[in-house]
Amino acid sequence: MASKWIVLVFSMLWCLSAASRLTGETETDVDEGHGHDWDIFDINKEAGLDLLEGDIVIDETDSRNTILGEQYRWPQTVPYYLKDSLDINAKGVILKAFEQYRLKTCINFVPWKGENNYISVFKGTGCYSSVGNRQVGKQRLSIGRNCDRLATVEHEFLHALGFWHEQSRADRDDYVNIMWDRIEEGKEHNFLIHGESVSSALNVPYDYGSVMHYSKTAFNIGSEPSIITKIPSFMDVIGQRMEFSDSDLLKLNRLYNCTTSSTFLDSCSFEKENICGMIQGPVGKAQWEHRHSVAGGPNTDYTNMGQCDGKGYFMHFSTVKGNHGDQANLESRLFYPKRGSQCLQFYLHNSGGADDRLNVWVREYDDANPKGKLRLIQKIDITGGIRDSWELYHVTLDVKMKFRVKFEGLKGTGASTGGLSLDDINLSETTCPQHIWRIRDFAGLLETTPTGVNIYSPRFLSPSGYSFMVSVYINGRSSPGSMAIYFHLTSGPKDDSLTWPCPWHQATMALMDQNPDIRQRMSNHRMITTDPNKLSSDGNDFYWDNPLKVGSLVNGSDGSQFYRGPGTGTSSYLTHSRLKSRNFIKGDDAIFLLGLEDVSALLETQHLPHSAVHQSEKSAVVSPSRETNTSTVVMSVSMSLAAVMFVVAIVSAVYTRRVRRPESDRDVIVVENI
Repeated sequence: MASKWIVLVFSMLWCLSAASRLTGETETDVDEGHGHDWDIFDINKEAGLDLLEGDIVIDETDSRNTILGEQYRWPQTVPYYLKDSLDINAKGVILKAFEQYRLKTCINFVPWKGENNYISVFKGTGCYSSVGNRQVGKQRLSIGRNCDRLATVEHEFLHALGFWHEQSRADRDDYVNIMWDRIEEGKEHNFLIHGESVSSALNVPYDYGSVMHYSKTAFNIGSEPSIITKIPSFMDVIGQRMEFSDSDLLKLNRLYNCTTSSTFLDSCSFEKENICGMIQGPVGKAQWEHRHSVAGGPNTDYTNMGQCDGKGYFMHFSTVKGNHGDQANLESRLFYPKRGSQCLQFYLHNSGGADDRLNVWVREYDDANPKGKLRLIQKIDITGGIRDSWELYHVTLDVKMKFRVKFEGLKGTGASTGGLSLDDINLSETTCPQHIWRIRDFAGLLETTPTGVNIYSPRFLSPSGYSFMVSVYINGRSSPGSMAIYFHLTSGPKDDSLTWPCPWHQATMALMDQNPDIRQRMSNHRMITTDPNKLSSDGNDFYWDNPLKVGSLVNGSDGSQFYRGPGTGTSSYLTHSRLKSRNFIKGDDAIFLLGLEDVSALLETQHLPHSAVHQSEKSAVVSPSRETNTSTVVMSVSMSLAAVMFVVAIVSAVYTRRVRRPESDRDVIVVENI
């Protein structure tokens, strides 16, 4: 009988050990298992915060109607300071949010250099900010636990730049109904309207899709909505936390008199006959043609996919006729870079010969080359690629002077029924995504994939040499209606030369909104960072250790074998209603932009400006006479404290006794004050 109990106990222990053991199937949720879209107001409610409108800090002395004053505008260059209290992942997300501001507005966030007013970002107990520039010197903004999402950071900084919530504007009642009887008691003030003396809509229509809008369940009782949109189709749109909406950007750019974006250079979908100011090659030679469709393909452009009558143009270089080596040149207008690094993005359709080719050049202008000097950037390898399909490409440029981009089409030796086509070109002074994962027939998979079934991306290699992949549950991991996504490290060719556990690398998993203009995209991002100190649930393994140690041997779709480590992500990546609200699915396909970036530099403390350091040192200096007096006082106090501590120690020793505890606590000494 005893032996049976022993076997049973060991079996239970083995099962518990197996349950906590890391494998390639292990997937943990950064949302801590909440199972739903964890919004700003959910986070702050759990943290016990009771702020104006859920996430706005306002002093009793503040007069809200002064928000419209020019003195509450920041300059277009906004100083910031990232406190050490911030999680490393949050720091990375904040910097990515700043890049979105630079790409889509004239607002440029820069490290604090001693300006009188600046935004100090720290890890508080939630996500919150003041509204506008409060002219208080250090203005605090909190990005606490679970606030490290791109749209959440954008939301809080929009408050700091002067924005209230969308549903608090003066004309709110024309567009939504507030269900007062469904709001938590004591929270009704969060739904009050700000009059036109407090807040301006800047002549922009009410925006259900604003990143500043409450969700339908904000401060609600039970499961019934507290906000009902007067247009029913927008019920599942309000409260989006993907990115800025077009109206958010329009208002921000109007408020700050933006005429151009900081890092945006160009976007062209070739809808107009002037082809965005691009220049054709010499007449009489092969040309890029402005086309609506081509007999040999493509039948439609990529911008509109043939859905709009009278629209849908692209540029096409026909290789049906002509000789091997014939080339067609298409050059952009002039650009004047500020950063010295650019990302060129475009769609290419190949219906031509097997060895037709596209080359990307830049023509750079300086005093020595007033007519420009050509430099080859990249040969686009389309040999063996997907044919008769619009494919997305990214090319990194490194131009530091006035320049043009040149697309050079070359006819190969093979037979052709079509040629090369270009559409939806974007150029910005941003960093290109590292990898593209295109899920073909995503629309079909959305209809047929069961809940709990995932698909894996191919393996990708980061610039640091780490191999990784992504797992997506199209119809949810445990419940339908929301996509889930997880990041996994995998074994790779450089594992022997890498540091393990993987230290401080931030993974970006972005479902791309396929709007033709990069400024108008509302892509859905999620970032997670590998903490080398993170342990498995049983405390025996490092979570981000070499997949050979903590992973499982799996078979790749290409027949290869490799080890896949445990994953981390979210079960509430994107709801299906939001998935269908934007151009996430285009031509039945979805595109993920993936990357893994070393962010270990964010462990370093942000440098304080010289003036702040000087002020700190100055406050620490004491005059000689005062220093002498202070030293005397400190010495006297120290001696008195030492005497008191000595007496307390003796008394404590007298009254300290050992107390018997259960077997597990036998050696614990409990000090009791009698």
